[in-house]
Amino acid sequence: MQEIVILLIKSLAIGLIASVPLGPVGVLCIQRTLSRGYLAGFVSGMGAAVADAFFALVAILGLSVIINFIETQQFLMRAAGGLILIFIGVRIFISNPVRLMWSGRNNNQNHFSDFMSVLLLMLTNPLAIFLFLAAFASLELVTPKPGLLASFAIVTGILAGGALYWLLLSSIINQFRNRFRLRILFRINRSAGVLIVVFGITALLSLLI
Repeated sequence: MQEIVILLIKSLAIGLIASVPLGPVGVLCIQRTLSRGYLAGFVSGMGAAVADAFFALVAILGLSVIINFIETQQFLMRAAGGLILIFIGVRIFISNPVRLMWSGRNNNQNHFSDFMSVLLLMLTNPLAIFLFLAAFASLELVTPKPGLLASFAIVTGILAGGALYWLLLSSIINQFRNRFRLRILFRINRSAGVLIVVFGITALLSLLI
């Protein structure tokens, strides 16, 4: 039982650290929190946490079919991710933060699209599987034939670590939300949109380089 607890703690740390880099998902989470509130940002972040947990599960089980598919289709998946980023960035750039605030208050169905948009975006960047493989190897988390309980503890820990990070980030950003005037929110939307488009263009250019 002690080994399972240690696995859970180590996995939670991996999930937390894996979520920290402030890439396009982090920018998206901050923008949605400022525009539509804490829940929109947190749900968006959970899309990333669930994707990380899925990648971790694939890495643990060593699902060669999925890993081989990712290796062969890496170009198309990264291209799709770049295009999705550009699409999301343009939508944010042209969006009206006032309208977003009201839609966030009056239509909770938006939270499903918040979650799915980030989940889809993360699934187009499956290189995280290889990062988890490296992390598991360095920390000696996974044996050649991990048991069901150990696998469950690792995936649960990574999901919990990601959820904790997005909970903290969206909560902290939400504390400052009411201090922003509408003019500043417009500028934040524009800046976030441009930054996410730049991420998308960079991803596409990296395929050529």
